[in-house]
Amino acid sequence: MLLALGAAALLSACSVAPVYERPSVDTPAAWKEAAPAAGWVPAAPADHTDRRDWWSPFADTELDGLLRRVAVSNQNVAAAVAAYAQARATLAEQRAGWYPSVSLGAGVTRAGGKARSSTGNTAQASLSAGWEPDLWGKLGANVSSAQASAQASQAELASATLSAQATLATSYFSLREADAEIELVQRTVEGYERSLQITQNRYTQGVAAKSDVLQAQTQLANTRADLATLRSQRAQYEHAIAVLVGVAPGNFTLAPAPWVQGVPAVPAGLPSTLLQRRPDIAAAERAVASANADIGVQRSAYFPSLTLSASAGTSGPKVGDLFDASRSLWSLGLSIAQTVFDAGAIAARVEGAKAAHDAAVARYRQAVLEAFQDVEDQLSSSRTLSEQLSLRQQASEAADETERQVLNRYRAGQVNYTEVVTAQASALSARRALVQLQASRQTAAVALMQALGGGWEAAE
Repeated sequence: MLLALGAAALLSACSVAPVYERPSVDTPAAWKEAAPAAGWVPAAPADHTDRRDWWSPFADTELDGLLRRVAVSNQNVAAAVAAYAQARATLAEQRAGWYPSVSLGAGVTRAGGKARSSTGNTAQASLSAGWEPDLWGKLGANVSSAQASAQASQAELASATLSAQATLATSYFSLREADAEIELVQRTVEGYERSLQITQNRYTQGVAAKSDVLQAQTQLANTRADLATLRSQRAQYEHAIAVLVGVAPGNFTLAPAPWVQGVPAVPAGLPSTLLQRRPDIAAAERAVASANADIGVQRSAYFPSLTLSASAGTSGPKVGDLFDASRSLWSLGLSIAQTVFDAGAIAARVEGAKAAHDAAVARYRQAVLEAFQDVEDQLSSSRTLSEQLSLRQQASEAADETERQVLNRYRAGQVNYTEVVTAQASALSARRALVQLQASRQTAAVALMQALGGGWEAAE
């Protein structure tokens, strides 16, 4: 009879959770900021793929080695790994609810008293089992919610790893830019020292004013101060990289090295694929699925719960008596519980779960919109920086030539030293602007790769 009831309960089990549908999002057909001749190709959905080598198009071996250390040693990533492990453990706990629980007990008691002529022992052994059939899909909804939460945690792990790697890449390129600027400014300082010596000689010979010497000294001192600032900035970038790879800054050194200035051509995917490539969007969507399952968990409280139980035991004055069939006892049980009145508490919990689902949907859609904005911003930035490159190169070359001509004219006594200072300052500014633009193009490429979910190559 009891088995028949259990089978009937299983056959009639149904879920009261809403059928899950991924929230709809208005997806543009193409990127607004896309350059017509960029040669872009459709990207394959790749949220599940390995992103460890998304930076390989930069072809920088030093950067490659640093970024591979992030997934192993970065502490924020380690925390995300632990959170994912915790979510998987929660899922395993919820899945265990589908199966009966079995417990075994045994013991010996000794009792006596004034009213009894002797003190006696009693041995006991028992085996009990209990099972709650998933009559209304509550356990299934709990499992679905935990599974979606685990998947969201996995996506958050991928997002944390990608974020840490992108931050390290940006810091690395900023450090290499600082190296290049330090070398540039150091050469400029040496040139200014020679100019000061020339001016000092001219002043000694009586063909230059004292103000020329003072201007040369002022320019040299300011440029040396700029050099000190660059070295300080370079040290800060090095410290940031150390923390990102999980090393104390005092135990980490990144020596100056040739700067690989290449900027990879980034073919962006179609807008719709962004929803499947970015781990933060995947996490937000899985949070919606979890919230949808939670509605079913709360709705199940409207219906009665069924519990099946069974137990078997034996007792006797000696342990050997436990195996005597005449002393054994057994029982089977079926219990049904139904809430009759709760002053609307269940309805309130259901409405709360629905509101939580609506909030998760809104957060998902907001995440999608912000992702599209992020990509559009980086596309616009990358295109603008690319257009500026040739102009900056022209400006730097023109400023260098102006500096040479003005310095020659000063030596010939045709112009005053103020024009020399102006020309030299303009030339240095143009050189530094060109170096900064080259680094900005690399960091913009990193930001675009991150916005696209970590690279763009289609998965095999």
